[in-house]
Amino acid sequence: MKRLLLLALVLVTTAALYIAGNYLKRVAGAIERQSLEDEARPADAIVVLGAAEYRGKPSPVLEARLNHALWLYLRRMAPIIITTGGPGGDPIFTEGSVGRAYLTSHGVRPEAIVVEGEGETTVHSTAAVAEIMRRMNLKSCIIVSDGYHIYRVKKMLQFRGLKVYGSPRPSTETGLRAKWLYFRQAVGFALWRIGIPI
Repeated sequence: MKRLLLLALVLVTTAALYIAGNYLKRVAGAIERQSLEDEARPADAIVVLGAAEYRGKPSPVLEARLNHALWLYLRRMAPIIITTGGPGGDPIFTEGSVGRAYLTSHGVRPEAIVVEGEGETTVHSTAAVAEIMRRMNLKSCIIVSDGYHIYRVKKMLQFRGLKVYGSPRPSTETGLRAKWLYFRQAVGFALWRIGIPI
C-alpha cells in the first residue's frame, strides 16, 4: 500500500511539474514576443516603471526608462507622465520623485508629471497607478520599462480595466541573460495569477 501511495505521489508530482513547466515556457515566449514590440500610440498617460536610484540620481536602468518616456512625451504620445517607485531603502528619495526631478530637468513641465512614490513592488505600483488614473479619469497608457517587464505590467493594468500599450526602453539584453529574465517574469506572472504579489 505504501509503495502504491509513493508511486501515485511521484506520478502526480511529475505531471504537475510537467504542466507547470509547459505553462511557464508558453508565458516566457509571450513575454519575449512582447519585449520586442513597440506599441506606442497616443494615450492619456505615459507610465514609467521605477528602478534603482542612488542618492537622488537615477540608475542607468532608470535613466534609460526616463529617456524613453521623455522621447515619447516629446513626440506628443501623451500629455501626462506618471513616474513610479517607492524609496527602496533610501530615507530621502523615492524612485518616483527621482524620475520627476530628472524629467523636469529635461524640460517637462512639473504639472505634466504625477508621482506614485509608494510602490515597493510591481504589483503595488500598478495598483497605485490604476487608482491614480481612475481618479484623473485617464483610460489608456503607454508602459515604459525594460522589455521583459512589459507583459506582466500590461496584464496587471488591463486587469484593472485600463487600455495599455507597451513601449520598451532600448536594451542590450540578449542570449541566456534575456532568457533568464523572461523566465523570471513568467514565474512572477504565474504567482500574481494565483494571488501571490511580487
